[in-house]
Amino acid sequence: MTLRFSVLASGSTGNAFYIESEKEKFLVDAGLSGKQLDRLFGEVSVNPADLSGILVTHEHSDHIKGLGIIARKYNLPIYANEKTWNAMEKSIGKLTTDQKFHFGMEEVKIFGDMEIESFGVSHDAAEPMFYTFRHQGKKVALVTDLGYVSDRIKKTVEEADAYIFEANHDVEMLRMGKYPWNLKRRILGDSGHVSNEDCGLALADIIGNNTKRVYLAHLSLDNNMKELARMSVDSVLKERGIELDIQDTDPNMPTPLYEVG
Repeated sequence: MTLRFSVLASGSTGNAFYIESEKEKFLVDAGLSGKQLDRLFGEVSVNPADLSGILVTHEHSDHIKGLGIIARKYNLPIYANEKTWNAMEKSIGKLTTDQKFHFGMEEVKIFGDMEIESFGVSHDAAEPMFYTFRHQGKKVALVTDLGYVSDRIKKTVEEADAYIFEANHDVEMLRMGKYPWNLKRRILGDSGHVSNEDCGLALADIIGNNTKRVYLAHLSLDNNMKELARMSVDSVLKERGIELDIQDTDPNMPTPLYEVG
């Protein structure tokens, strides 16, 4: 086995991502209730008690809602950067000191047979960061919750075998939709979320010969649709002569465990 992963849940209501190698099993974010997380793990036949730890991207509730609950229930270590710890500590309840670990921005950590690299993103949180995972020459990149994809991020995540990439909104749906203008401005801004079209443009710059699959993530319930996101990203890629296996994610249902081959 190389790397295997499942997008347990993705969307504005809650986010959780699971990835494993032969020796290590990690959850990234726990933005659903403890009960929901247990159900999602059950659906992909993973026992949360076997996790090596939980990596946190940032302190927004759709990423940490069940974090304290699941960490306490299974006595799991949590990894986050200092500013994120400071921002989320009151929301996640009491933890023992041997559950709290520091994972700095732009840092590479080796856990057993898995190498994990963090990278900063532009989003309206204390110090948001996402991750790439490497094992046996394979690479998976998790890239959501960012207003734009900088050249520095592109360099970090380029030529991954698989991507979980944000396609949050259709710009026209958002502009015409019911959200108040200040919220629309936040989503469209540099610290907001990536649109379908910008997702396609970024992917066109970073995918390599080994890239097999992309999962479109963090879709807005109000300003996007799975078919629209897939079609928009696909059409941007096809304009550049790129054919790619594009998969959906869901806020309530995990994707089947995918082995990166």
